[in-house]
Amino acid sequence: MSVEGVQTSRAGWKSLWPLWALLVLLLAGAGAVWWYWPQLLWHSVNWQRSLHQELVGILQRVAEQPRQAGIALLGFSLLYGILHALGPGHGKVVIATFLATHPTRLKTSLQLTLAAAVVQGLVAVALVTLMLVVLQTTSRQLHLSSFWLEKGSYLLVIGLGGWLCWRALRQLMRLRPADGAAPPGYQLHSAGHQHHAHCGCGHQHLPDNRQLARATGWKTSLLLVLSMGMRPCSGAIMMLLFARVIGVYGWGVASALAMALGTALTVSAMALLVQSSRALALRLNRRAAPALWQRVALHSLALAGGTLLMVGGVILWLSAQPVVSGGLRALG
Repeated sequence: MSVEGVQTSRAGWKSLWPLWALLVLLLAGAGAVWWYWPQLLWHSVNWQRSLHQELVGILQRVAEQPRQAGIALLGFSLLYGILHALGPGHGKVVIATFLATHPTRLKTSLQLTLAAAVVQGLVAVALVTLMLVVLQTTSRQLHLSSFWLEKGSYLLVIGLGGWLCWRALRQLMRLRPADGAAPPGYQLHSAGHQHHAHCGCGHQHLPDNRQLARATGWKTSLLLVLSMGMRPCSGAIMMLLFARVIGVYGWGVASALAMALGTALTVSAMALLVQSSRALALRLNRRAAPALWQRVALHSLALAGGTLLMVGGVILWLSAQPVVSGGLRALG
């Protein structure tokens, strides 16, 4: 490559600073969460315990006055789901990492968060119904089954990270130039050239609709939803257990589904924030960087996201505990 080409390459890498800044922020956030994780878990468990006590009190009133207290139960369950999702949890880490490192339609992002929350609620209802109502096992066996579902969800997080890494590496390999040939999409421009969506330089500056659909194909979407939703919500399980004991199991199911809806609202809001930040970084970057370096940076970002998910999944798998005192799990 000529000296002019090398200079252009260096300029291309430098012009990608918004995407590199996004990656640095992502890594810094992951490091901060790792450092403060024990404190977050401690406060989260205490906070959830107090909220559970309030829910149990409302559920007891439902057993005595179903019409009057039923609406209050559903409203508080929705609020609990919204607040519960603000605490630490692997599902939020998974969706935030994926959206920060992969191009995704806004509608698709919201569909994924909603589907994951609904699956999580349905898994809790199905697990308790199967173990306590159908098989009539003990609560200890129920918690053990929930624990292994949790471990399975962490394996799916590792699998999702591996799938995203393999896909990103494959795309990076396609960008590698053949011997003696210029890289795909590589062109030299004058120093004053400004890239934009209609600059006519022949470069694709942002992912098109087909690439956005491919980034969240059915395999990726299924892995993402199951890795987030297969772990049953601990709050929903506790409500279903108590509802079964006092004979208002139907209200317990309704409460669990309301919790899932509240969780979906919070996680969707977080997804909007992450996606907006990513879109801002792309807008700051697209006017200056050649198309080749944009694609290299985007696939490198996807590779970093997949790696983070694999590492996080392994850490969660190794640190998972069946239950802590009071029946609450360590992760919200």
